[in-house]
Amino acid sequence: MAGHGQFCSVARSQEVLGGRWTMLIVRELLCGSRRFNDIRRGIPRISRTMLSERLQELVLTGAVHRSDGQHGPEYALTTAGMELAPLVGALAEWGQKWLARHPEDEDLDLEPVLIDMERRVCLKELPKDPLVVRFDIHGQQPRFLLLKQSETALCGQNPGFPEPLRVVGPLHALVAWWRGDIGFGEARRIGLVVEGQRALARAFPRWFERYQFAHVEPAGDMHQPRRRTSDAIAGTGSS
Repeated sequence: MAGHGQFCSVARSQEVLGGRWTMLIVRELLCGSRRFNDIRRGIPRISRTMLSERLQELVLTGAVHRSDGQHGPEYALTTAGMELAPLVGALAEWGQKWLARHPEDEDLDLEPVLIDMERRVCLKELPKDPLVVRFDIHGQQPRFLLLKQSETALCGQNPGFPEPLRVVGPLHALVAWWRGDIGFGEARRIGLVVEGQRALARAFPRWFERYQFAHVEPAGDMHQPRRRTSDAIAGTGSS
């Protein structure tokens, strides 16, 4: 594939890292994924062929090391790959600050949200006894999050523990809360419901640290609620 034809390191780096999915693969590796299927869980829309190609490119570049693990190939960031962490963080902060947040209109998948929730459980805040939270998000297959003070696991079915809580509602409400767009109370007002034992339901938001960049505030008019198209058109015609 033809390059940019430039000496500039911005251009040279973009040739290596600018392909679709590449930085998301780096993100998954930074988050601790090591095996092919684990990486793909966090990026469910990438094909197996594309993931294989992108991983190979990163290995050839020297950003990722491939090794033979006990259960198959494993991937880890090299020193060069770890130095991409500030770049990934800067992209996340820029997006949180400058990109409009309207999850009800975004093309979203449930799995990456729940995987991030699994990664960011506050183990010390969990009840003493293991439990499973069932997620019945509108239009999605049920998912089950096992919460123990020693481990967490996202599953396609209950692994055999009590299921005292059920999270129900639209995906955009869950995303808006998790991403830091709104508080949990507002998420409840737009349809997110935690059903089950009252004490556990009230404690549920405290079991998670939320999205790593949820603290980043939107800039300027990103705080303003979106106007409907008809309102905007009417506004441009008034004087």
